[in-house]
Amino acid sequence: MIDRYSRRGFIAGLGAALMPVAVMAEAPLTSLRPQIRDEPIVGVVRLVEAANLRGEVAFAVADADTGTVLEAYGGDRGLPPASVGKALTALYALNVLGADYRFETALVAEGPIENGILNGDLVLVGGGDPLLDTDALATMAANLREAGITEVRGAFKVYDGALPYVFSIDPGQPDHLGYSPAISGISLNFNRVHFEWKKQGASYDVTMDARSTRYTPAVEVASMKVEGRNLPIYTYEASARQDRWTVAKGALGSDGARWLPVRKPALYAGDVFRTLARSNGIVLGRTQVTRQMPNGTPLVIHQSDPLESILQGMLKYSTNLTAEMVGLAASRARGTRPQTLAESAAEMNRWATETYGVTGVAMVDHSGLGGDSRVAPEDLVVALLAAQKAGDLRPLLKKFTLADSQGRPVKDHPIRVNAKTGTLNFVSGLGGFITSPDGAELAFAIFTADIEHRATIPRAYRERPEGGRSWNNRSRKLQRALIERWGKLAGSS
Repeated sequence: MIDRYSRRGFIAGLGAALMPVAVMAEAPLTSLRPQIRDEPIVGVVRLVEAANLRGEVAFAVADADTGTVLEAYGGDRGLPPASVGKALTALYALNVLGADYRFETALVAEGPIENGILNGDLVLVGGGDPLLDTDALATMAANLREAGITEVRGAFKVYDGALPYVFSIDPGQPDHLGYSPAISGISLNFNRVHFEWKKQGASYDVTMDARSTRYTPAVEVASMKVEGRNLPIYTYEASARQDRWTVAKGALGSDGARWLPVRKPALYAGDVFRTLARSNGIVLGRTQVTRQMPNGTPLVIHQSDPLESILQGMLKYSTNLTAEMVGLAASRARGTRPQTLAESAAEMNRWATETYGVTGVAMVDHSGLGGDSRVAPEDLVVALLAAQKAGDLRPLLKKFTLADSQGRPVKDHPIRVNAKTGTLNFVSGLGGFITSPDGAELAFAIFTADIEHRATIPRAYRERPEGGRSWNNRSRKLQRALIERWGKLAGSS
């Protein structure tokens, strides 16, 4: 709990910001900055009305130095934060795990080793590293050979029990969307497989691989079949050991590629590692998946980058898998054993209440992909104020570029913004920090959502629903207008 930025004081400030001074019955708990020209709420309403957005709009902005509210509009109303929720996940992971925390992936020998021969099982042990890629597995395979291993006479296993297995981050998304893959204690290439097609006469050559910067190993765990149809573009079927895809021939064109989600992360990692081990002269048996932590001798250990670096990449590229895995790891570090993303998010919500005294945080996952998450702008601002004081979050957030009246980016805009964006179908959010031209620091959160219309979109059309792009463009225009207003408001106070 941060006394200076307590929820009680913040809500009092919000009420004052929306109430004409003449009718205030008593002094607010938090002093307001001097207000400029007309009452701020009048200008705010004009901006909201000009945006012509169906649905709801809510936001809050406060002085980062004093915690004083400048303006708020429906600030206690919980709306879907979309990927802005990743900012809260970053704070959660930093607080629980620490900025220097590193995930470990290991190769463990279960059995004695004699003359380079492992008379037992070799286990690839996942440690929840969200950035593990084919290059890292290739290095591990090479290091295994350098450690003297030439043969494995037992089984080859992959341990994925460090985190629960989740089939899809958001099952409501279409099957083929790479940003909603499966989750387990081991991931590879963000749990995506690379599908590429090239037209050869009347047919197509297709490949499914686990490519990285240095390697392109083919995989067996995912297959693709081109079928003579126009729709649906993709179909998915799960078998015991394979993700089976089909694609519509009429949708392919001449050639192209895209990343598809992996639903069997442990088998995927095992498939790729077997190929890489074979290139080092080590032949491994068929991959077996285990959720029983091995008790053996570590032969090779791969460490991830520090958590702070991982989170910076997560916030820059808005990687859903990273958010979910670090959030799950933090929940486990708090002593819980969540079996679903919702259970882990509930633990993060409890942490937010304990840490910041907020009650309007109701996430259902750690990435914001789930449309049922709700966050009140005022509560996110409370967390941002505390983060600004501690110096935790702003250095990790990317710069948000403002635009001119024609929508063209302004490179050297006098108002500087570091923020996390968030976009779902008919949901748009922005939250972070503003530096006004005179150096005043602000924390803000803006959420817009047309929840009713979003609920009417059929699952098959959720990748690019009709009207979604124009709605989100209007929302972003409102966000920029509010930031411009707040930058001037702070600078004129």
